[in-house]
Parts: sequence; structure tokens; C-alpha cells
Amino acid sequence: MTAPSETPAPTSRPPRIAVVGGGITGLAAAHRIVELATESNRPVEVTLIEASQRLGGVFGTRRIGGYTIETGADSFITDKPWAVDLCRRLGLESSLIGVDPEYRRALILYRGRPVPAPEGLNLMAPSRLGPILRTPLLSPLGKARLGLEWLVPRRRSREDESLASFVRRRLGRQMLDRIVQPMIGGIYTADPEKLSLSATLPRFVEMEREHGSLTRAALRNRRSRPSQTEDASGARYGMFASLAEGMSQLPGALAERIRSTGEIRLGHAVTTVEPAERVSDRSPSKSFRIRLADDSQVAADAVIFAVPAYRAADLIDAWEGQLAEALREIEYASSAIVVTGHRLADIGHPLDAAGLVVPYIEGRSLLAVSFLSRKFAGRAPEGCVVLRTFVGGAMHPEVLERSDDELTSLVLSELGEILGVTGRPDVSTVVRYHRAMPQYHVGHQARVAAIDRIASRHPRLALAGNAYHGVGLPDCIHSGQSAAVRMWEAVHNGDLTEAMRGPAP
Repeated sequence: MTAPSETPAPTSRPPRIAVVGGGITGLAAAHRIVELATESNRPVEVTLIEASQRLGGVFGTRRIGGYTIETGADSFITDKPWAVDLCRRLGLESSLIGVDPEYRRALILYRGRPVPAPEGLNLMAPSRLGPILRTPLLSPLGKARLGLEWLVPRRRSREDESLASFVRRRLGRQMLDRIVQPMIGGIYTADPEKLSLSATLPRFVEMEREHGSLTRAALRNRRSRPSQTEDASGARYGMFASLAEGMSQLPGALAERIRSTGEIRLGHAVTTVEPAERVSDRSPSKSFRIRLADDSQVAADAVIFAVPAYRAADLIDAWEGQLAEALREIEYASSAIVVTGHRLADIGHPLDAAGLVVPYIEGRSLLAVSFLSRKFAGRAPEGCVVLRTFVGGAMHPEVLERSDDELTSLVLSELGEILGVTGRPDVSTVVRYHRAMPQYHVGHQARVAAIDRIASRHPRLALAGNAYHGVGLPDCIHSGQSAAVRMWEAVHNGDLTEAMRGPAP
């Protein structure tokens, strides 16, 4: 028993790593910290803080009247390993499903009617000449210009180039307007005149540098790896996967693992993150105060920002203005998804594909339409189909000024003209994503490098998410996991752990 006049010796505590943001990046980061603690048998406290009342960010699987509706991403690409690997570690491998082989192709709107994308076309590099020569998407002049791609000299400059400039230079304007722009627009919701090629599609830069011609490179790749190109029709649908019960299985499984040893705080908006002690370039902070909107605080020894770049900037602006300014240079676009469920009898088009993309030159308000229940079985009742229609983005920001009812009416009207959709849908919902898609404009890699240089002054702060090195689900997972490893190493480098032990009893 301790005498009344004595002060008990401080008890040791494990380091605490806080994750700000409960989207897939933040969940992946927090989960990786839990994994590291288990693997190394070294204690750590994990606190994930999310402003809303739900986890998963853009993920959302809803079941309405027999329909399984995805309000965020409906799948992920598998040639980047991080999402598949995470599913395996979570015990979800048996739930992985691929795109139905019957529908592994894309449609492109051409003069008001859907036309199949040429087989063997990997976004912009044709690996088969016959289909590209037969497609109605290009005029004879456009095909002749594409044929000259073999003779276009490779670019010597190492400066960043926009997607539009690259495609016009190598493949011609028709390829840009009719095929590449709608395909890329469906992925990045971006303006191709501003989109950085090296930051988004670096493989095409390398193809030009190594082979001179994209067509030559694609044909050689097809001969060496035919299994990876045979099903390609614009998008590589054979390389996409989802989860049998819906994409929300992934954030749900992550949250369950995190809660087993860590803490998740929902409905707690963070107002600022600041050093707990005076900092300098020679003496960076080793602890932080995270202030919440309810005036409470969370103390942390390292912080991972898994929020949009502009949001991270707001949280640190008071004491790290230079980093905040650099983060705000990354622009964002807004978009919306109108999800509708229909009886197949009310649709004139056979919907014999995974989806449709819409070129900007068509003068439509739609970016793309994903035929969800064609891609993945079981998403709709027998004789029905789920359509996910994308609107807005950098090319159509004005569309988002409309109300939800107006957006739904607009989408149904255009679906009627394009796909022969009639009658009222069985279900419909509108999901808006305000400033959710970062725009990788020309110079993006240099901007991110500058952000990394400034952020390196604070070894116990990490930035993660889709704003930096990739917008896809696997990229976000990889970003979160990498940030987790860095912060784990930062708090276990010896100095902090020793300080926490306190004086000997």
C-alpha cells in the first residue's frame, strides 16, 4: 500500500497513433497498425476518428426491394495487389467475384447510339488491328491517322504532358474525342486537357519511350501475354473484382478487426491537429493534440491524415502554413451517382456489356453508366437490372446545381433516349460526392514531391489517400498501409518508448 505522502510512479503506456478519417484509406491504415502490433507483439493504441456516423467513406451497399445497390465503388482492379491481399488477410478471399465473362466489354456512345468499344483496345493502345479498322467510332480519316502512329517519333522531353496532348500527338484527334476521353473520363472525371499523363497512366509514357509506338508495344505485349489482353474491350474487365455481399463487406471487416484492439470514434469532427510542444526544424514534435468539435481532445504520438488534401490543410494551417498551402494546390472535382433499378422489360437495349461511357462531344449530361447487375450476378431480382449513372465531374460541373429530383429526371430522360428506358424505376437514389475526386493536373507529381519534402519535417505526421499516388481502391489501401508502417516505425524508434517508461520504482 502506498503511503499518503508518496506520489505513485508513472505507469508506462504504449504509444498512440491516431488516424483522422474513416474512409477506406483510414481503415486500411488503422488495420495495418493493429496487424503490426500483433505480428511484433509490441503494444500500441490505435484511435480512428471519423466525423460522420458511418465508416467507409464513398463505400455504401444498400439492399432495397431485392436490389443490391452500390453507392460508391462497385469493384476494384486486381493487377495492383493491395486490395486482393487485404481481402485475403481479412478472410474475404472466398467472397471475391469477377465480372461476368458474358459482359466483359464496354459500350461507347456514338451519334446517340451505343457502339461496342473495339476488342483488344487497352484504353488507347490497340493490340488487335482488325477491330479498330472495323469500328464505326472512327472515320476512314481517323483510322488513317491512327495508322500513322507507327511513324510518329517518340517524345524526347521528360516534362509532364497532358493526356489530351499525348493522344492528339500520337493517335489523332478522333481517338481522343471518340474513345480515349470518354474512357478516361469514366475513371478520373477529369478534363483531359489538364490531366497529367505521367501521374495517371505512366505505362503509356514508358511504352512510347521503350517502343516508340503504342501500337507496336501493344501488339508485342499481346504476343507475349495473350491471356491479359484477350478480354480487353476498352476497360480490362477481366481484371476487376467485387465482393459477393457487396463492397461494404470490406470496410465492415476492417472495422471489426480494428475494434478488437483499437478505438473507433464516430461522429467526432476534428477541428485542428497541433503539436503538443514547441517545434523547430531541428526538433520536430513527438506528440500532438487533436481538438474535436465538442471541445474534447485526443493526445497522440503520431497522426495519419486520411482525409482530402484540402481538409488536411485546414487542420494544420495554424502552425504549418507552408504545407497547408502546398496541399491546397491539389484541385478536386465533384460528382454524383444516380442509382436506379428497372425491369428489363422496360429497357429497349439488351445491355450486353458491363457499361457505357459517353464522349463529351456527344453533348450529353452523363459521364458513364455502369450496368451493375450485368457485371456481378445477384445484384438485382430476376428479370431486373441496376444502373449506376455518373454525372458531374470536371467536364459537367453545372449539372450538380440541380436538385436530386431534377438529377433523377435528367438521368431517366437521357437513359430513355440512349438505352430505351421507359416507365418508372423500381428504386432510385442520388448520392453526391462533393470535392471527392482529386484532379491529377499536369505537374501533379512535382506538387506531390514538394508536399512530401515539406511533410518530411514532421516524421510523426503522415498524409494518405487518393490525392497523392493513385485514385483507385488498391492505391488508397496501399497509401494507408504505407502511412501506418511509417508511423509505426516513428513511434517505435526507441526515444518515445524509453520516455514513456517513467522513473524506476
